[in-house]
Amino acid sequence: MSLPVYFELSWSILSTIGLVTFLIAWMVAGIVHLTTITMIPIVVSGACAIANGLCYYAFYASYPVKSRAVAAGFADIFWFIQEAGLSMYSYQILAKVLQRRQKTVFMLLFWTCIAVIFGCRLGILISRIEEIQHPENSLQRRINRLHMAYFVMIAVVETISAFFLLRTFTKAKRASVAIQSWTAKGLFELLSRSAEIRLATLCPIGITRAITYSFQATAQSATNTASQLDRFVYTLECLFPMVMIVDVLASKLTYSRATSTNSDRSRSRANGGTGPAPSSNANGIEVEFSIRTEFDSPKRSNSKAIRLASRNSNSEETIPVASHGAEVGHSASCHV
Repeated sequence: MSLPVYFELSWSILSTIGLVTFLIAWMVAGIVHLTTITMIPIVVSGACAIANGLCYYAFYASYPVKSRAVAAGFADIFWFIQEAGLSMYSYQILAKVLQRRQKTVFMLLFWTCIAVIFGCRLGILISRIEEIQHPENSLQRRINRLHMAYFVMIAVVETISAFFLLRTFTKAKRASVAIQSWTAKGLFELLSRSAEIRLATLCPIGITRAITYSFQATAQSATNTASQLDRFVYTLECLFPMVMIVDVLASKLTYSRATSTNSDRSRSRANGGTGPAPSSNANGIEVEFSIRTEFDSPKRSNSKAIRLASRNSNSEETIPVASHGAEVGHSASCHV
């Protein structure tokens, strides 16, 4: 029986998707500057391209057993980087947004989930190497169960991240409503929708793959309807970095519009115009908004917060925010 040609298999297409997305992510990084956020789709897409290429080498090509076992091990490492790396997008935002107790709780939950995900993938890696070296001992059932736990935990970690993101951005959005014509509301709507989209995409992918992979009969082969559905869902997962790229570009566009609006206001006031007068409410709340991003000046300080302070009481609450590692450089204050 002749060996299957590489580009006749779905793994070649998935690897090509990863390669193309990798190149697009680099182009976007060149536009908006290279940051930890823009690095994530680059790393995830590169891992996707390498892992799927190694899959063909390990499970379809006729190479020495030792070489195939090494290729299978590295393929699982790069799959871990690809799939767990998707959650690092939300992590990078929350690491800059959360403070004190919230940050401690989030970090504990997040890294516990990542440790479980890594443990599951390590178990899969060892099982596959054993199966390649000893093909008479099928370990597919063990691999399937490990995959079920692996994908469920990916869905869980994204749910945790989305909870903290939506909670923070909702607070910031409510505070920004106090500034009637302030463009911050649009920014927080963008960030909230972005978190909702990631949650609505990655969670179904994780849950669906946990179900479909339980029916996997042969290592890395789509031999039944469930395994074909699993391959389809994994294809969507390979395309997910495009969502991150669109999100980064949307943040850049929102930032540009906000700074343009603020420049117009500053010019108008410098020419004798008057801005919106603050309310004279004696029991009002002072709202101070300040965000910075790394898009235009990466060396600036990374200050970002909405500060709510009561005039009568000395109480003060700070709601820190961040725009995808972006430094949205403008600030304002008003009284309501």
